[in-house]
Amino acid sequence: MRLMRSTDLALRTLMRLAVVGREAAAPTTREVAADMAVPYTHEAKVVAELQKMGLLEARRGRGGGLALTEAGRGASVGALVRSFEGAGDVVDCEGGTPCPLNSACRLRDALRRAQEAFYASLDPLTVADIVASPTGPLLLGITTRTDD
Repeated sequence: MRLMRSTDLALRTLMRLAVVGREAAAPTTREVAADMAVPYTHEAKVVAELQKMGLLEARRGRGGGLALTEAGRGASVGALVRSFEGAGDVVDCEGGTPCPLNSACRLRDALRRAQEAFYASLDPLTVADIVASPTGPLLLGITTRTDD
């Protein structure tokens, strides 16, 4: 299973914000996009969705930036991935050319069970869990920000 780019960005954004120190200035969307080498427009869409979900706060203007909420810190990785990936099946059996095996196929159910097992394995993990050492200190090293 391959995650969509927006899911990957959402996870990495939350991880990046989870390691920002309380005393440090909050990074902007543009800075986070630069840190992850992604287009600003893509990052802005992900940030807007995460903000709508209540997982981060975005403040504009001087002293603004992005900050992880408590809900974001405790968010289930599985729930987050489900939310960004949507409810679709791994394969599209009913697309433009429906599969002729559709009415008697065992593969579709097996893939659905495998997909749910994938999500279920991520459910107990929180954003805080996935930035625990040694990951958190490494994340701090990827910033492009200079404070001088």
